[in-house]
Amino acid sequence: MTAVDAAAQAAARAASTPTTREERAGWLEALAAAIEADRAGLVALARAETHLSEARLDGEVTRTAAQLRFFAGVAREGGYLEAVVESPDPSLVPPRPDLRRMLRPLGPVAVYTASNFPFAFSVLGNDTASALAAGCPVIVKAHPGHPELSRRTARLAADVLPDGWFALVEGMEAGVELVRHPQVCAAGFTGSVRGGRALFDIAVSRPDPIPFYGELGSINPVVVTRAAAAERAADIAAGLVGSFTRDAGQYCTKPGLVFVPEGGGVEDAVRQALGGAPASRQLTPGMTEAFADGVAGLAAHPGVEVLRASATEGESAPAVALLAASTFLADPHSFLAECFGPLTVVVAYRDDELDAVVGALEPSLTATIHRGAGEDVTALAAALTPLAGRLLFDGWPTGVAIGWAQHHGGGWPSTTASIHTSVGATATRRWLTPIAYQDAPQDVLPPELRDGNPLRIPRRDS
Repeated sequence: MTAVDAAAQAAARAASTPTTREERAGWLEALAAAIEADRAGLVALARAETHLSEARLDGEVTRTAAQLRFFAGVAREGGYLEAVVESPDPSLVPPRPDLRRMLRPLGPVAVYTASNFPFAFSVLGNDTASALAAGCPVIVKAHPGHPELSRRTARLAADVLPDGWFALVEGMEAGVELVRHPQVCAAGFTGSVRGGRALFDIAVSRPDPIPFYGELGSINPVVVTRAAAAERAADIAAGLVGSFTRDAGQYCTKPGLVFVPEGGGVEDAVRQALGGAPASRQLTPGMTEAFADGVAGLAAHPGVEVLRASATEGESAPAVALLAASTFLADPHSFLAECFGPLTVVVAYRDDELDAVVGALEPSLTATIHRGAGEDVTALAAALTPLAGRLLFDGWPTGVAIGWAQHHGGGWPSTTASIHTSVGATATRRWLTPIAYQDAPQDVLPPELRDGNPLRIPRRDS
């Protein structure tokens, strides 16, 4: 029996025993307390493996604990169940029986962790927290970029969670076996388009296909209007450089493609702001090489000027590729691929080119508009809305708040399932499926659907 098979069989046994929302909320709160209690050791280990700063990692532990407690609150509140009770009505055509509907957990799920967030999107990150809240045991496939940290975090989880509710597996072969395993009912992934697409294809080609929720590549376009550039070109440039270089440029929401008005002053301001941008080390040598190749490929493209900040040996220098809208429109696909690391592409447009450049975009996790004071950008917002899961105004997309209204998703290639999110309360929806009861006796019904709403959850009754 392989490690994956042992974990999957144990998870299936755990899933067969019902748990209460209160029990699972308690587990999540205990996990939050456990990682906070081991904060110093976890941060030191993460620092050694990822090269990210101590302050960044310490803040990420805080975020991860907050996520776990947030999903404890989601589980307790119960609204995520979408419970509905409809009383019989023989006057309807056809007559309506007693119908009661809610969401139930799918069963064991696989979670593939991210490289760039060793806590918040890793072993006890968003996917794990939301799945546990939903009532699904979790098998985590560790990222090879921080293996010791993954193991240490997994030991904390094993000390808190009951048998079968959590397991960690490692290695590429284990990752493939996991998504194929017949006991695994769904999978969540954060990573590259190539890796995610390979696992997605396996998931949907199984004898019993399963949902695969992949967060993949995202360019996160930004449009700066002429009015915005006239008002605050320097501030926009400083914000852009701060955003795309933040934490080695390793954010899935990094603004990777920015449209600025030709002659509006933003390009010159970016040149100045880039001079003070910090260099950084990427997580692995492979990522460092891929970043260098991406920058070199842009620099070799006719009509592209690449600006680079300073860096020492082993570091990745922040870079900006400057080009005209005509160059972008002649070969848009060359500029729509995500380059992981501190790089952004700045495209200067004439006013009569803006509709065309926006029309050439692919879906992303986010899109951003920088507008002038009182400027009407209704038409621009309407053009960008179908392309993004989150539309921002006068800000930068790096940083994804945890909340009930958050949506962290988008169309292909940013995700494999645009209707779902990996951040926020509705992240639980990925791990749930509906069940409707017709004329069921009270003792068969889950407590959430019984007469009188004994658990006082948000529920539609009619």
